[in-house]
Amino acid sequence: MSHDDFQVEPIRGLPEHLPEGEEILWQGRPDTWRLAVESLSLYWVAGYFVLFFGWRALVAGAEVPFWTAIQIGSPFLVMGFVACFLLWLIALIQARSTVYTITNRRVAMRIGAALTVTLNLPYRWIGGAKLDLRQGGTGTIALSLLGETRLSYANTWPHVRPWHMKKTEPALRCIPDAERVAKILGEAAQARLAEPAVRKVTPAAAPDRTAGRAAMPVPAE
Repeated sequence: MSHDDFQVEPIRGLPEHLPEGEEILWQGRPDTWRLAVESLSLYWVAGYFVLFFGWRALVAGAEVPFWTAIQIGSPFLVMGFVACFLLWLIALIQARSTVYTITNRRVAMRIGAALTVTLNLPYRWIGGAKLDLRQGGTGTIALSLLGETRLSYANTWPHVRPWHMKKTEPALRCIPDAERVAKILGEAAQARLAEPAVRKVTPAAAPDRTAGRAAMPVPAE
């Protein structure tokens, strides 16, 4: 008996084998550190605790020696370190459980740490792509969807364009060498959309060219 709980990916990042004619052009996942910084606001959290440490040490410094004031404020640094470590750990789990795939026909996103889902986005569903390039070459490619296709912001976070909640835009978040990946995606989408739509047409019966035509007399010998 087959159960979904025991299914294994036949191809990394994809729930089934590729159809005939489809090929993988690129696969990747988010950079852990950049994901922690951009989606989990790691720097802001660290700055918050450093600010509290400085404030507590400054207040205590008016009454006690300098090193004693540092010790009084140090618990904020410890709490900040623990909070930042947990954020980095969450980013690591998210990155490890994610596989982005670009083929010549679609973009597939296997996402989710606790509940894994795979989004299949054919190029004909994608209206545009926007690259947010950051220092070091990492970047995010956000995809705007056509028609009535709707995705839940909460269910697909952090693999979405930040703060676009009314119409969620799925995104390849914090990927290395993002400019090259964006070029691969653009060329694949253009090539796919340039292909003519193939429709299956049932051939009509050939017309009887002799119907309604008078028989020609055969000359006597």
